[in-house]
Amino acid sequence: MSRKYKATIPDKAYFITITCVNWIDVFTRLNHRYTIINSLKYCQENKGLEVFAYCIMPSHIHLICSADNGKKLSDIIRDFKTFTSKQLIENIKNEPESRREWLLEQFEKACEHLKRKQEFKVWQDDYHAEIIETPQFMYQKLNYIHNNPVVEKIVEKPENYIFSSARNYADLDNELEVFLLPKQLITFN
Repeated sequence: MSRKYKATIPDKAYFITITCVNWIDVFTRLNHRYTIINSLKYCQENKGLEVFAYCIMPSHIHLICSADNGKKLSDIIRDFKTFTSKQLIENIKNEPESRREWLLEQFEKACEHLKRKQEFKVWQDDYHAEIIETPQFMYQKLNYIHNNPVVEKIVEKPENYIFSSARNYADLDNELEVFLLPKQLITFN
């Protein structure tokens, strides 16, 4: 398993992307987006996750985050992926879902190559993590995250997307509290 794009250095912030298998657009459903929000809140309150920015896209999640008090960000992300996988499958099975059979089939097929027995696989192996070493890189990724829904034509302005920290930075009601970076360096262009 490659460590090139893993959050392995303690006390550092990372730009992280976590993607669903086959880029399945599972986060088009409100209940699934709230599974992610609630899980991030839990990780903030109980596992030491510090979130500076986030955006939940239809098939993936972007974060700028770190772990506090010497905790391992890689462990937090692992636990987050494990819990949300189980919770998302439960949601799909038990809540109204027009694509139930198709989604479960896709997540089941994603397990075919695995050596260990597993019924469903929601997330791609690993995740993409890039260490944030400069303020310029941090703000470039912050703007990328916030503009992602605009580029995908989900909204016209970053702050209009409910499931993004762009709302936090625009001083609007939001779904998840984040540690705000200094505003003088933020642009939404």
